[in-house]
Amino acid sequence: MSALEWYAHKSVGDGLFWIQERFYESGNRANIWVIRGSHQDVVIDAGLGLRSLPEYIKATGLLGDDSQHKNPLLAIGTHVHFDHSGGLHQFQQVGVHKAEVDALANGDNFETVTWLSDREIVESPSPGWRARQYRVKAVQPTHILQEGDVINLGDRQLSVLHMPGHSRGSICLHDAENKLLFSGDVVYDGSMIDWLPHSHVGDYVRSCERLLALAEQEEVEQVLPGHFNTFGAKRLQRLASNYISGAGACHRLGVCAIRSVANLALRSSCC
Repeated sequence: MSALEWYAHKSVGDGLFWIQERFYESGNRANIWVIRGSHQDVVIDAGLGLRSLPEYIKATGLLGDDSQHKNPLLAIGTHVHFDHSGGLHQFQQVGVHKAEVDALANGDNFETVTWLSDREIVESPSPGWRARQYRVKAVQPTHILQEGDVINLGDRQLSVLHMPGHSRGSICLHDAENKLLFSGDVVYDGSMIDWLPHSHVGDYVRSCERLLALAEQEEVEQVLPGHFNTFGAKRLQRLASNYISGAGACHRLGVCAIRSVANLALRSSCC
C-alpha cells in the first residue's frame, strides 16, 4: 500500500492540516498536525509509521512550492507513546521533551506502550504484515525540548508547555497569537488515561490546573488534540475540571491497581 492510500488529510486553517491513518481503526489512532510556516514547517506527532509520512506530505503538496528554501521539516512528538511516535524515525529533524529522549533514542517499547492488534489495522500496509511484529523504531532526537522553548516558524511561534501526567514527557504546543493549543494526549474529548508506565495522577492534576488557567485567561480558543475532534475553550474547561474533581483517593488507588496489570501486559507483549 502506498503512502497516498494509507493517509488522508483535510485543511483546518491557513497553512494548517489534519492527517489521519485511514486503515488504523482504533481509539488509539492519533491525529497528525502539519503546520506550514514562512521559514519552518512542523509536523506534530507522526502516527504509527507504517507508511512514509514525509512522502505523503511531499506528494500532496501540503508545504507549498517553497519548502526547499526553508529549514528542514521538523517533526515533534507531543510524547513518545507508539501511536504518536512510530513515524518519527522517518524525519531528519525530530523533537521531544527531554524527559523522554532516552526512551525514543533506545527504542524502549515499554515506555512507548506499544500495544497494537491485527484487528485495528483493517487493511494490511504490506504483504504478510502482522501487528505482533510492530515496534517503535529508535531515533535520536535532534531537538531536546523543555518548558518555555519557542519554536519559530517565521510567521507563527509555538511555545512548549511541559504538561506531565499522561506521560512524564507530555507537552502541549501553544500558538498564543492565534489562540491554538496542540494538546497531544494531555487533554482530548475522551477519557484521560493516567494508568500507564510513567503516568502520574498528581502531575496530571497540576497540568489540568494549567489548562484551566489558559482557558480562563482566554489564551486558548481552539484545542487541536492528539485524538478525536477539535473543541473550544468551554469544553477544555469542563474536561480539565472533571479530571481534577475526580482525582481523589479512590481514583488513585484504582490507578495503582490498573497500572500494575498494564505493566505486566506490556512487559509480556513488547519486552
